This record gives sequence, C-alpha cells and structure tokens, in this order.
Amino acid sequence: MAGKPKLYYFNGRGKMESIRWLLAAAGVEFEEEFLETREQYEKLLKGGSLLFQQVPMVEIDGMKMVQTRAILNYIAAKYNLYGKDLKERALIDMYVGGTDDLMGFILMYPFLSAEDKEKQRAFIVEKATSRYFPVYEKILKDHGQDFLVGNSFSWADVHLFEAILMVEEKKSDVLSGFPRLQAFKAKISSIPTIKKFLQPGSQRKPVPDDKYVETVRRVLRMYYDVKPN
Repeated sequence: MAGKPKLYYFNGRGKMESIRWLLAAAGVEFEEEFLETREQYEKLLKGGSLLFQQVPMVEIDGMKMVQTRAILNYIAAKYNLYGKDLKERALIDMYVGGTDDLMGFILMYPFLSAEDKEKQRAFIVEKATSRYFPVYEKILKDHGQDFLVGNSFSWADVHLFEAILMVEEKKSDVLSGFPRLQAFKAKISSIPTIKKFLQPGSQRKPVPDDKYVETVRRVLRMYYDVKPN
C-alpha cells in the first residue's frame, strides 16, 4: 500500500493550499513538512528535489512532483475529479484557469504594504464581481445543474469553492448578487469531505499572517516589495 502524499511548503496557504483542498476533497490523507529555515530549502535544492528551484513539492506515488498545475492535474485525474472525457476535461481546465487568475490577485495580498492592501482589496472584489463570478453564475444558470461540469463533482467545483471563500474574507457579502453561486456554495460545503476540511483542526490553513510572510521572505530571500495589480 502506497504511503500518504507528503507536501513540502510553508505553514500557510500560498500555492500549496489548492493542493491541500483537492486532496481533502478526494478524501486523501496527507503529511506535511513545513519549510521554516533557509537551510531546509537549500537541502531540497541540493538534493535535486526541486526541479525548477521552486516549491510546492509533493511526494506522491514514488514521484517528487513540482509545478502546481502539474500536481493538481495528477491528483484530479487520479481521484476521478477531472471529468469523464476530453471535452469535460477541457471545460474543467478553462474554469480552473479563470479561477486561478482570480486567486492570483489574492495570493500576493499578504505581501503588500498596508496602503496597497486597501487598494488590492477593492481590486479583488471588483474583479470577482464584474469578471469572474458572473461567468460561473451564468454557467450554473444555463445548464441548471448543481456542479460546473457534467453534473458531477470535479476539480473545477473545488477550485471555485476555495476562491469564493477567499474573496468572502475580503468582503463577506460578495455573493449577495449571485443566487446560484450562493446555492453552489451551500451544495459544495455539504459534501462530506469538504465539510470535514472546513472543520477546526483540519489541515486547512488560516488567512496568512505576518509570521507566514516573514518566514516566506526569509527562506526565499525576498528582499523586494511586492506591488499590487
């Protein structure tokens, strides 16, 4: 029997959080090794584990996988969360790609100055409500089903649900004008594996704090200021 996947990243969200979400949605238990020092990171580099000198890195099925999208693709396919045919997979890829764009605006947020954070918060909410959420609202309206693709639970649903929660942390009533996304959120949150991951004590990470930011900057030697979109 194969061991549990092992995740190498910081003790925080970042790009690894979507991997945690997808594994949790699939009901897969996983282990984590948190990077806290530059020495840990350099050890991975010297050992050749980080193919492009970047984390996240996931040990799974005898592989040491890097590149977030490759890892997510593999997990989605392995656990039947990637559609039933090539057409459904293409739709999932499109929807995940759009959600990724929205998430990208949020991932940089903790690394901004206080002044830039206020500007970025408004930017995130504006983009979510004018560009991204209307698309998913229309998809759900047009096909009249509970899920985004093929009326079955997929990676696209997990990714959108994660993004909704992230935007709600910036504006709690952001879904007020999107009734179908409100129903979608309720539906996804009731799925047993998702419900479990939402409970206190799970491996879901909290909103990034100053300690997380300082650790990432120190380990990766980020001596520059991040600028908002």
